[in-house]
Amino acid sequence: MRLNTDRSRIVYDKLNFIFPLNADLDKLGLIPSVKPFDDGICRLLSILSKALLNNPESKKYSDIAAFAFWCRKGNIELMKKERVLDLRLGRGVVLHIAPSNVPVNFAYSMVAGLLAGNINIIRLPTKSFEQVNIICDTLISVLEMEEFEKYRDFVTLVKYDKDDEINQYLSSICDVRIIWGGDNTIWELRKVPLKPRAFDITFADRYSISVIDSEKYRMEENPKKVAQDFYNDTYLFDQNACTSPHFIVWVGQERTIGDAKEMFWSELYKIVKSQYKLQPVQAVDKLATFYTAAANMDIIEAEMPDNLIIRAKLNKLSEGIEEYRCQGGYFYEYSAESLEEIIPIINQKYQTLSYYGFDKQVFKSFIGSGLKGFDRIVPIGKTLDFSLYWDGYDLISTLSRIIDIL
Repeated sequence: MRLNTDRSRIVYDKLNFIFPLNADLDKLGLIPSVKPFDDGICRLLSILSKALLNNPESKKYSDIAAFAFWCRKGNIELMKKERVLDLRLGRGVVLHIAPSNVPVNFAYSMVAGLLAGNINIIRLPTKSFEQVNIICDTLISVLEMEEFEKYRDFVTLVKYDKDDEINQYLSSICDVRIIWGGDNTIWELRKVPLKPRAFDITFADRYSISVIDSEKYRMEENPKKVAQDFYNDTYLFDQNACTSPHFIVWVGQERTIGDAKEMFWSELYKIVKSQYKLQPVQAVDKLATFYTAAANMDIIEAEMPDNLIIRAKLNKLSEGIEEYRCQGGYFYEYSAESLEEIIPIINQKYQTLSYYGFDKQVFKSFIGSGLKGFDRIVPIGKTLDFSLYWDGYDLISTLSRIIDIL
């Protein structure tokens, strides 16, 4: 039964319940958690994966296909084998505050909560995305199968506008609050108290870059493939994803860098011109961003056929470059003789380092230099691939608790 309080009645009236329609949030804290990678949860996700991959509507969206492929049975089994799960249980109720500008993010967050053994309340993006509708409809159809009756209370899907009363209520009943969003969103939600043993996991606004070995790229037999991978990392979410690169570092000698740049930007421009539509407001924003950055950093604009791509060449590295970013195909670039040159500007804002042409061993010594930033180092083309290790968190360990027996 719902708590008979004025606050709960007001909150329920404001919430738009997507699933279940008759949700009783007050009882969620009474539901026992399960062990991480519970067999029933794993099967549920496997069925969801198959349903999405077989859905003709899903095939229109590469991000849905990527999510469905990620939560397939084989991948879940692989992730399970990587872990020691004895004596662990989910922490309880997890509240997920999904970002408004990346449609499929909510689904990855939810799956992490489920795999860790938790009951999940997911605030869906308020902005309308067809991907959200497709995933939610498919998920609901799977949860309504008889074999998954036990797990229906493990997923509550809601929508609501920014509202202090709702945030206070939902925060009061959760054991973990996951906040995806800009820094301002995190600051505002942190003002809302949690239960004494509850805590926040925050995924703040981050900045990502790419590094390219110019000699390796100049010798690449399929430079278009590398450019296409970079396009996927960057343009599929219009550079809104924290993983999307905004800054490219070219490593090598001046002559090889010049040749590599000419090849890369030529290939990328052809892809952008054929696959991407630049909105007029984006064109204006990119020019405004460049002028603002030029007033504060030593940069020049590299020549391109038009403003589908804007390249701002850094003559010297500047701290705070992450503050001057823009969407829609706006990039800074810098030429370096070695990776170590960029270490002084790397701070905790830097999330993903994507690379081409480097051996992994190079990054082990790079990390050993005492980096203040970067939580992910992945090949170009893989920045959007979700992992249960995210922003420096081991999500399964963090979202579950270990019970010590002596």
